[in-house]
Amino acid sequence: MYMDGRILKGIGGFYYVDTTQGLVECKARGKFRKTIGKPIVGDLVELEVQPDGTGYLLEIRSRKNSLIRPAVANLDLIVIVATEASPKTDPFLIDKVIAIAENKGIEPCVVLNKCDLDPSDTLYRTYQKVGIPVFRVSAQTGEGLAALRAYLQGKAAAFAGNSGVGKSSLLNCLIPDFGAETGAISDRIGRGKHTTRHVELVPYQGGYIADTPGFSSFDTEQMDLVLREDLQYAFREFEPYLMQCQFTGCAHVKEKGCAIRAAVAAGEIPQSRYDSYVKLYESVKDLKEWKIGKEQKH
Repeated sequence: MYMDGRILKGIGGFYYVDTTQGLVECKARGKFRKTIGKPIVGDLVELEVQPDGTGYLLEIRSRKNSLIRPAVANLDLIVIVATEASPKTDPFLIDKVIAIAENKGIEPCVVLNKCDLDPSDTLYRTYQKVGIPVFRVSAQTGEGLAALRAYLQGKAAAFAGNSGVGKSSLLNCLIPDFGAETGAISDRIGRGKHTTRHVELVPYQGGYIADTPGFSSFDTEQMDLVLREDLQYAFREFEPYLMQCQFTGCAHVKEKGCAIRAAVAAGEIPQSRYDSYVKLYESVKDLKEWKIGKEQKH
């Protein structure tokens, strides 16, 4: 029997695929390494189900996007959990993940947790101004969660957030016992919970929420960052000004006649966002495309 599905988890050479007939344990054919590469969580696949209920992956559909670390494909959203309550989130950490999301064609979303302690007005105004979806919530009181649930419906979303912002608490509000839920596949396949934690998708309201260990601390790898010539396009509020700079090839850092810098000075672009751009530019200005390609193969 042939069917389509989405990989929820991969461990030890086995892939666990969500299908209309339920969860199917699959092995992969060796040919993928020579084409699209190793199957990863989130891949949309075609599989052949054997009489014993197990299956083989036959084809990986084209990915609309993918991250390297965490290795996950076909995301609709990256949800960045932040707060101005203690511990206050550095806007640069938010903007770093937003830039990665924008470059990959994934919608970024900012969720300001602990709004019962601090409404995070500065961060709220910043991201609302630049057109990035932003929600104020409290995992403690439940405030704002209904709107967030409605926004997540039918989407595949990965959550990121620095330590202490309440990402785990928020996930447990959305999916009660979220940590236990991510162990459910291990229970069903009899492999136990004591293996190294991997990326896993958990079904949620017609979509999925990704459990992404290693993505919780904003410890994003340079391979998922943006080449310097593309970085300007990862800041959506720059777009109206990009053709107005005096000189072609303007880096928007020190150049005279830069329309981006003028827009910052006029208050049209938030200073914190521009500061993040400059910091990111300095970190990737020497990054070469061949190096990114080389890292992606490993």
